[in-house]
Amino acid sequence: MSEPELDLTLPARADNVIVVRQAIAGLGEALGMPDQRVDDLKTVVTEACNNVVVHAYDGEAGPMKVTAAADDDSVTVTVSDQGTGFRPRASEGGPTLGLGLPLIASLSNSFEISGGAGGGTSTTIRFALPSGKVEAPETDAPAAISEELNMAISPGAMVKPVIARVIGALAARAEFSVERLSDTVLIGDVVSAHTGDDFAHGKTQIAITDGDGTLDVRVGPLVEGGGRRLLDQMDLPGDQGSVRGLARSMEITSDETEDGEAAEFLVFAVGSD
Repeated sequence: MSEPELDLTLPARADNVIVVRQAIAGLGEALGMPDQRVDDLKTVVTEACNNVVVHAYDGEAGPMKVTAAADDDSVTVTVSDQGTGFRPRASEGGPTLGLGLPLIASLSNSFEISGGAGGGTSTTIRFALPSGKVEAPETDAPAAISEELNMAISPGAMVKPVIARVIGALAARAEFSVERLSDTVLIGDVVSAHTGDDFAHGKTQIAITDGDGTLDVRVGPLVEGGGRRLLDQMDLPGDQGSVRGLARSMEITSDETEDGEAAEFLVFAVGSD
């Protein structure tokens, strides 16, 4: 199996499951999966995410990580946590996990659960793909765990639909108007169209913090000059202005990567008004 083409980390909350569903829907569409199988994939991943939300952290805060990797034959999605694992609960039929495992088993080609006992749990699900639909690019290491929503996506067809769906879901949850939601997705489209060469790790990486009617977005790490090229890409032809005007604020900042290397980031905020 190839390394992850999609790497999404976000807090394990019920309202974040829809965000994961949208990301997975974009991935399935980009991989050429039939609509019914995209729906099946969303359903199965939803069940796995719900397991994390309900069981992993006993109501405390904690991260939920979703990765997806594809080869010529299949896509494999892993949903993992750093929590206490699944615990059986009593029922009339005896002890049961109550995790929707029969549903996962019936809709996927195969799945397995590993870990537990306080060391975190991973649910790995495999779906077969239509023949010849996928070329799996090389990727770098996945993004670090964070309380923010973090995405890392390999260059290619899945970047635009995944980012558009995730940003759209977050903007809708923040109660953006239809116009502001469209503006936010348009900014995301510009980021999606930007070349992967300007990202320091070769993948489109975005961190998003949502709260109080605002989405704070951090794009990068970018190589030197990558931030300016991304800003320039937002300029519209002629005298029509720039997509930058759709954001409350937008700037290029300098910081270090987790490896201690200097990098640029494009930081912007979009709001519901």
